[in-house]
Amino acid sequence: MKMNSKYDMPGIKNEVARKSIRNSRPISPDFHLFESNGYNLLIPDGTRIYEISHDLQEEFKGLIMKDDKLLIGKFLAEHGLQSLGTINDLPIVEPPLTAISLAVAQKCNLSCTYCYARQGDFGAKAKNMALQTALDAVDFLFNNNSKSNRMNIAFLGGEPLINRPVLQEVTRYAHDKARDSGKEVGFSITTNGTLLKEEDADFFEEYGFAVTVSLDGIGETHDRLRPYKGGKASYEQIRANVLPLLAKQNKMQVSARVTVTPLNLNLKHVLDELVSLKFHSVGFSPMLSSPTGEAEMNGSAFEEMLENMISCGQEFERKLIAGERYPFSNMSTALKEIHKGSHRPYPCGAGAGYLGVSASGELAACHRFVEDEKGYFGDLYQGIDRERQQACLTERHVHRQEPCKNCWARYLCGGGCHHEVIHRGRPACDYIRGWLNYVLQAYIRILQVRPDFFLANLSS
Repeated sequence: MKMNSKYDMPGIKNEVARKSIRNSRPISPDFHLFESNGYNLLIPDGTRIYEISHDLQEEFKGLIMKDDKLLIGKFLAEHGLQSLGTINDLPIVEPPLTAISLAVAQKCNLSCTYCYARQGDFGAKAKNMALQTALDAVDFLFNNNSKSNRMNIAFLGGEPLINRPVLQEVTRYAHDKARDSGKEVGFSITTNGTLLKEEDADFFEEYGFAVTVSLDGIGETHDRLRPYKGGKASYEQIRANVLPLLAKQNKMQVSARVTVTPLNLNLKHVLDELVSLKFHSVGFSPMLSSPTGEAEMNGSAFEEMLENMISCGQEFERKLIAGERYPFSNMSTALKEIHKGSHRPYPCGAGAGYLGVSASGELAACHRFVEDEKGYFGDLYQGIDRERQQACLTERHVHRQEPCKNCWARYLCGGGCHHEVIHRGRPACDYIRGWLNYVLQAYIRILQVRPDFFLANLSS
């Protein structure tokens, strides 16, 4: 195997991953053929899945070999296998605001070398958000939310618990404001877990927080990636801190988020350990763009990650069929989106219904773009810079992205995280398509033996 980086691991075949990557390579932006307990066809627009006969598949493959789009389109139409045509080239225009993230602390006590926030301060002077700025941000959200009764406020950093008093006060303020205006507001926090206290569990439970704890492995693996400033290990402290939250979660849900680098690819071991601790869900996300280039995924690391992700997915299938819960969020979320027929021209709400707010009150396309001119969208006091917003939403539409516009997975992927694509490009396309190809296959299998899973999860 060719060695692409210092992290690539020789001797690992990753046969399942390679097969999924081969079978997921784009033939056309208008369809994707896959096999799972039969022959299946995905129409991307509307995420419509059709079971087709072997003869029909072979006839279709023959047309594909001719590479005649007119004939292929006619064939699909004749058999009722057409696109919904719901996604056009038009960008969103002045979307209502439904969510904000508050960088309540642009500082951190850990020293994660890959951190997009540059160890918490985003490359600027370390600072906390003032209470008045945070309250102004809540007012800004409510004043710009005219079409939705549901809003969300996320607390991020850096490490947001460095500024615990502001976090708590703004939560109470937003909760009361929502109650008085007949709206609903949800709260979330992403924390490194080092500063969690037992009383935080009571507060988060009272206000129904979605708590995400960053844990990039178990024991020494985590410590190598996420040490304290100065190099001290952090895992055991975080584990002890999070146990009271895990014991109290009811309205509160506590999840683990694992950033995957070439140094922590043993995902099944990590997933099983965190599931045993009773996390509500566990999810993995590849490190695609680091300010220093450190720990970015490259080469065969993507293949090994996919091999491990599919292994976790297969365990999810086994557990589900056995009637057991296995909270692997990458799998459950993807299955749910496929069943709903989700399709979108953007990867998320960044720059549209969701904006980040810096400690000084500047608006950013999302939490990752804090202090980044490429994602500057105005400020709380002058308002959203609609010209910059519109330019961003026009430019980032998946139909304007290469090679996205020719990929069958574009409406499930949305073209990839804006921040990562702008700063690194798209090194993970084969991985993403390979994963989605596996999930599509699993979806057919699960739908046939456990259709109740989708009925139970449609409202969640």
